[in-house]
Amino acid sequence: MGAEAEISTAKEAADDELILAFGRLQGAANRLEYILGRAIEEEFGISHLMFEVLLILGRAGAPGLSMRAIGQEQVLTTGGATRLVDRMEAAGLVERADDPHDRRGRLVRLTQRGEEAAVQVARVHVENIKRYFLEPLPPAHRERFAEDLRILSHTARDMLPRMR
Repeated sequence: MGAEAEISTAKEAADDELILAFGRLQGAANRLEYILGRAIEEEFGISHLMFEVLLILGRAGAPGLSMRAIGQEQVLTTGGATRLVDRMEAAGLVERADDPHDRRGRLVRLTQRGEEAAVQVARVHVENIKRYFLEPLPPAHRERFAEDLRILSHTARDMLPRMR
């Protein structure tokens, strides 16, 4: 994978080991997102993205997070985060509250229903992750693979421009 061959044809581009490896990562992520997200939607009636926001808010705890912080965590525009939170608020999963440190600011936090949903969905999601994400891997590789993904995720996150 370290060999630096010059790419001069479309065939060489398509067969490049690094391009293939990244394509496999993207393909696996997209397929797993579909499989795991669909399971959440079918069983609980919420999208995987909504579940991710429940987790972000659960991690943040009280008093909650700003729309900007939620958007940055999920790589959404503030408008996209607002529309998502509007739907989650209508479903009773989150609520908006005044920001105690900014008179003009509003924070988003979990409702009791949101807290309960996060727990219920997570229990099923963990079993699906084990089945579709871990079981196909050799047991000796699982912990290292998870750590490598953490490194990649944090590096990519830190390279993103901050959204306004």
